[in-house]
Amino acid sequence: MQRTFFRTAALLAIFSVMLGAFGAHLLKGYLTEQSLDSFQTATTYMMNHAIALFIVGNLYRHYKKKTMVWSGYLFVMGIVIFSGSIYLRIVLTYLGFEKLYLVNLITPFGGLMFILGWLMLFISIPPREAHEKAPKSDD
Repeated sequence: MQRTFFRTAALLAIFSVMLGAFGAHLLKGYLTEQSLDSFQTATTYMMNHAIALFIVGNLYRHYKKKTMVWSGYLFVMGIVIFSGSIYLRIVLTYLGFEKLYLVNLITPFGGLMFILGWLMLFISIPPREAHEKAPKSDD
């Protein structure tokens, strides 16, 4: 699972950089300022949560829990739903579609996936290690 998270995180980070460069250099003359800002938000959240997926992969070594795995899955789903819906909305707007109500409804679910991913990460890490709970001897 750890390698899967690392490899997925690396791919998502690669795509985030590529999309960020594409947006900054090639889309400037074609999109509105608001669309460019949305594009930047999508790539920023994509990179931030790719890094979070690296963190989950590292923490999985120490805390092999299902909630840790769910944290990673939720981060990936959040990227696909949140960033993906923003990219889709920008493309559809550029192509002239105006009624994007359903696409706009999807984006907050991606944000919810991010929140749940962070919550699962929080739950996965115990408040104290077992050796920290043992009373210290006065030897």
